[in-house]
Amino acid sequence: MSERRWNPQLREWVITATHRQDRTFLPPAESCPLDVARSGQPETEIDRDDFDVAVFDNRFPSLSTQPPEPAVAGSDLMPVRPSIGACEVVVYTPQHEGSLGGLPVEQIRRLVAVWAHRTAVLAARPEIGYVFVFENRGEAIGVTLHHPHGQIYGYPFVPPLLEREAAAAHAHRREHGSCLWCGVAEEERRDGRRVLLDDAGWLATVPFYARWPYEVHLIPQRHVGWLWELSGEEAFGLAQVLKAILGKYDALFVFPLPYIMAVHQRPTDGGDHDGYHLHLEFYPPNRTERKLKFLAGSEAGAGAYINDTLPEETAERLRGLAPRSLAELNGSGA
Repeated sequence: MSERRWNPQLREWVITATHRQDRTFLPPAESCPLDVARSGQPETEIDRDDFDVAVFDNRFPSLSTQPPEPAVAGSDLMPVRPSIGACEVVVYTPQHEGSLGGLPVEQIRRLVAVWAHRTAVLAARPEIGYVFVFENRGEAIGVTLHHPHGQIYGYPFVPPLLEREAAAAHAHRREHGSCLWCGVAEEERRDGRRVLLDDAGWLATVPFYARWPYEVHLIPQRHVGWLWELSGEEAFGLAQVLKAILGKYDALFVFPLPYIMAVHQRPTDGGDHDGYHLHLEFYPPNRTERKLKFLAGSEAGAGAYINDTLPEETAERLRGLAPRSLAELNGSGA
């Protein structure tokens, strides 16, 4: 059963998806459903023996093209709607072991092209208000499959956090006549202390207002709203910067760092969102090698984040880790 219920306290939708309790949970490598088809082995989601990047509908979706009718009747105060939308799985590589950051730059470039294509396809559906590309990496984040993969959700509304960003972008453009993220990038460059990389058309920075330890944002220099608007050079630059930042993450505590990667694109609900600027955000939960940041009372109960680290100090530490530049990355033969 899957449906969406309106929360009148926060004026936002909550999705229920009870069938997801039964999804595959950390199977042994020989039973991974994201591996290529293997003769004499259990069926997988991929019906071929090789591929570059694979995309398919999630078998346990929170949102779907033909959702079931809601289990309960709503009311004027608390309406209920079918969970129409899309949930896709994006498998980065046929190799079971590895990670996004461990892929060659050219393979990451192909993945960026897939993200852009699927964004355009889903955005064309009239019921989709927002296309969200993301990756959950690591058991600390709650992943259920180890094979390198991410997901794409097509929501029938603009999710709350993205709605707030879109409203902030609109207000900033109305008040200042300029792009909010262009202004943020300019200030980060001028200060310099939190900048990790500034190359290939992209700025990578620990934001001044970081909520997570070692949070990093990637902002394209050119004002674009969707992945499909990136030029070939900008898409290749994104692939290089992604590999560089993820290399720093894995060098930080000398183990594969868990993280959430969130691609924030312009909403597709038909509203006035010209001021919205594409960017990527990374949220690693580790604040030290052995300590995690949890969303506790202030964060979960009040929505007020408390960061146990200083962005200037975490940026300095990340900046000193290899690769320290894209030239160094490219020199490594990646």
